Amino acid sequence: MNREELIKEAFKAIKNSYAPYSKYHVGAAILTTDGKVFLGANIENASFGATNCAERSAVFAAYSNGYNKNTIQALAIVSDGDRVCAPCGICRQVLSELIKEDTPIYLSNGRQEVDMCINKLLPMHFGVEDVLR
Repeated sequence: MNREELIKEAFKAIKNSYAPYSKYHVGAAILTTDGKVFLGANIENASFGATNCAERSAVFAAYSNGYNKNTIQALAIVSDGDRVCAPCGICRQVLSELIKEDTPIYLSNGRQEVDMCINKLLPMHFGVEDVLR
């Protein structure tokens, strides 16, 4: 599966978004090394801390099905916003531990696309090596 196909999968996921508060819909798709795709959508909650972002939903789905950072090949994150969607701070922290530093991350709003990786999104991240000394 190429970059454009993975972005299309993420746009399929956006249809499952539950965003009654922000009205900002986000979809994500994770591609694994064996060709499986895991989708995620943002799911909001009136208790905002209980909200889960699309990229965390997708990566948690992959891990829940036995995949890990060594088997995640790429991640696409899309939105219906005016700007290209980028992960929030919490998602950047989660992704910094659950995907490889050089895993391609494709960001799109359907009109613009940006290619990233977690090292560009969160340089000098706090990680397991900081906790386990």
